[in-house]
Amino acid sequence: MHPLLIILLFIFFSQAINARDTITPSHPLADNEILVSADGRFALGFFTPGSSNNRYIGLWYNAITDKTPVWVANRKNPVKNSTGVLSISGNGNLLITDQSSTVAWSSGVANVTNPVAQLLNSGNLVVRDSNFSDGEFAWQGFDYPTDTLIAGMKMGVDFVTGLNRTLTAWTSESDPSPSQYYALLDIHGDPQLALCSGSKMVYRAGPWNGLRYSGIPGTVTYYGFNFSFIDNKKEISYSFNTIPSVLSKLAVNQSGVLQRSLWVQDSELWNIIWYAPMDQCDYMPPCGPFATCNPNNSPICDCIQGFKPKSPNKWMYRDATDGCVRKTRLDCNNGTDGFLVLPNTKLADTSNVTVDMSLSVDECRVKCLSTCSCTAYAPADVRNGGSGCIIWTHELTDLKMFTSDVYGQEFYVRLAAADLG
Repeated sequence: MHPLLIILLFIFFSQAINARDTITPSHPLADNEILVSADGRFALGFFTPGSSNNRYIGLWYNAITDKTPVWVANRKNPVKNSTGVLSISGNGNLLITDQSSTVAWSSGVANVTNPVAQLLNSGNLVVRDSNFSDGEFAWQGFDYPTDTLIAGMKMGVDFVTGLNRTLTAWTSESDPSPSQYYALLDIHGDPQLALCSGSKMVYRAGPWNGLRYSGIPGTVTYYGFNFSFIDNKKEISYSFNTIPSVLSKLAVNQSGVLQRSLWVQDSELWNIIWYAPMDQCDYMPPCGPFATCNPNNSPICDCIQGFKPKSPNKWMYRDATDGCVRKTRLDCNNGTDGFLVLPNTKLADTSNVTVDMSLSVDECRVKCLSTCSCTAYAPADVRNGGSGCIIWTHELTDLKMFTSDVYGQEFYVRLAAADLG
């Protein structure tokens, strides 16, 4: 082994051994100190972003060369100089104060008998009772993500606590305060991952289909990942974990792009393996109702079989925002309608759908046919041949087509018999 590498490894492990991972009421963290997790993987302390002079408490990967913070405590309220202190009060409230004892940030936690703040090996800064190392946490930083989702951290809504964990981009490289760009789980209808700018949804990854988000088919090719999607009465959440040799993060950058990165140790760089919006079809809604979008076609928009442009004159000039309308009215009462199978799709917007996980795919088809307002259906879970039932009873929007049979999933659009050809 190269002598320099031996020296660097020695320094790294010496720091991990000598550095502490806890803050107590009698032992706060000064500006010139850092916490290091027990395994040396993460570090937490004060930092100055970009060209700013402000100081923030941040979390970064200690074991790699890139020290860009993946979590920031006081992103809205910096300390103006290097006199900041991170402390914990006698009842468990984390505080960031300056030399005049002015509070820049507070975790708001109280009523912990013997409080200690600890940086865990996962990167989670937690507050707990020092007498119960394996007990529940009174507060945890993972409940308040910044712009980045790391392994073990959740996005989504906790119905018990009322927390809605979102990712919000920094304003700039020198200012970690929240910008207009954020990613969240839209829990209406069938929950889906969405990227927003202000009040406008600009990208939709689609619902979780048991294996992946409908609009991110490449997820199934990722090596060393374990994805979790929970949808029950207590929470709707998304998270991931990786094997020890894989370091990954999901982040919203300052330009409003959601991106998945992998750390490449040999080149010491983050390699972006996926991002969105990626093409014209990713921007909502590119083609209007009852139209499909295929980024490999020109023009990219096309009416679904059985539909025609609502505004033919606009369509001639490749303005498809008005979408399409049916050529033939449905005939629900006589039961002559059928279904067009669209393979390899990102499912249409699911924010207003109904979901019944107790139904089989065949039962889902019957339910759609017997519901006169039903416009389409799809299995909610694609595993093992499909199960569960998603029912659309409104316009179909943001329907994207993939070219590969490996990607996307089948979508069943209701048509009149005359248009089934």
